[in-house]
Amino acid sequence: MTTGRSGRTVRDLRRGNRSAVLQQLYFGGPMSRQELGPATGLSSGSVSNVVGELVADGLLEEAGIVDSDGGRPRTLLRVAPGSAHMIGIDVGETRVRVELFDLTLTELARTELPLQPRGCYDVGPIVDHVRSGIATVLERAGVGTDRLLGVGIGVPGIVDRDAPGGTVVHGQTIGWDAVPLEALLRATQAVPPEVPYIIDNGARTLGQAEMWFGAGRGARDAVVVLFGSGVGASLITDGSPDGATTGGAPLEWGHLTVQVRGRRCRCGALGCLEAYTGAESLLARWAERGGGGDVVAGDEEGALAALLAAAGGGDAIALDVLDETAEYLGAGLSDVINLFQPERILIGGWAGLMLGPHILPAVREHATRYSLRHPAARVTIDMGSLGPDAVTVGAATLPLAAFFATGGRRTPPEPAAEAPGWQTSLQTRGGSASTAGRG
Repeated sequence: MTTGRSGRTVRDLRRGNRSAVLQQLYFGGPMSRQELGPATGLSSGSVSNVVGELVADGLLEEAGIVDSDGGRPRTLLRVAPGSAHMIGIDVGETRVRVELFDLTLTELARTELPLQPRGCYDVGPIVDHVRSGIATVLERAGVGTDRLLGVGIGVPGIVDRDAPGGTVVHGQTIGWDAVPLEALLRATQAVPPEVPYIIDNGARTLGQAEMWFGAGRGARDAVVVLFGSGVGASLITDGSPDGATTGGAPLEWGHLTVQVRGRRCRCGALGCLEAYTGAESLLARWAERGGGGDVVAGDEEGALAALLAAAGGGDAIALDVLDETAEYLGAGLSDVINLFQPERILIGGWAGLMLGPHILPAVREHATRYSLRHPAARVTIDMGSLGPDAVTVGAATLPLAAFFATGGRRTPPEPAAEAPGWQTSLQTRGGSASTAGRG
């Protein structure tokens, strides 16, 4: 293979050219060959060669003809939606949501599998939910796995992709101690071995979705907050509207100490931000003050809706809890503002979407009050724009980003090692981590 002065091979250059054309058409909309040259910096000959390859591979298709100024009409090109599929999965704190998308991230099918009230994070049932969810969406859409680029999964906790045998999840707040999630999922045979599982922190997938398609577009420095039973955030320091970068580093922001010797957090420490702003803790404080009655014992989403209804009706306890939550959240955001000086902060997650319309003005006020004046003056704090599907959309972008990086060519995943100890544990608890198909 010929190598240039930069160390890049001809294959590397071809892959880079294919990636540039694919991303330009994906994020820039239908374009002609003549427009692709200036947009990508490639010569007309390179554009012609790359477009020919991508059309032959079925990845591009014609999208109509436009008149040119005095010349021949130009044919527009676009990414072919049906040329590939991705699955995005949100392993949330109230449910596992599974969605199947085409290459342009149009939803083809979805299913939601609820978790037990207050979260059931036994890994066996969650692996089974993922397995059955994949089977369900493929069946509902009537598609196979031959065009499946990969399965992206957003999870709570710290994700180690470099662990021997595949991705491992460290989820201290949910009781996951070095769970070999990739190996467990691979053992279910829900997808063929050549289809990769790409697992990442849920706040990071949320951040990637908002930066690529949502309220983060155009920002270079942003923080995207995932507000659910707990809280987390994703830091983006080199955002790009063409999706060339990833969703940024996940921050264990919920475990900043905001009150010394404060409330006990789910992680075991005292005084964490999550112990004052996460939906679980918010509802617990409501109950401790005599609010909610039996409703808090139900599911978190229903209980939070009840709290908001009570506040809307003028209930003093509910209003006090919301005011306190807004102040703690604003104070927590001030740490992010002072440390990273982002231009945007976006709030998402199921609890964030429910609470945002009620507390966002107060959150902005408190964040400004607790921050240094200069960074506070340049930041905006708003809601994310992608709604409850943001994490699944972001998860689906994980295999999509890998697809772009390879210039639209599949690369088989590294084989995951067996995890016999975990398999035995799953079977003992009723999980069927070695059985393919729907359960």
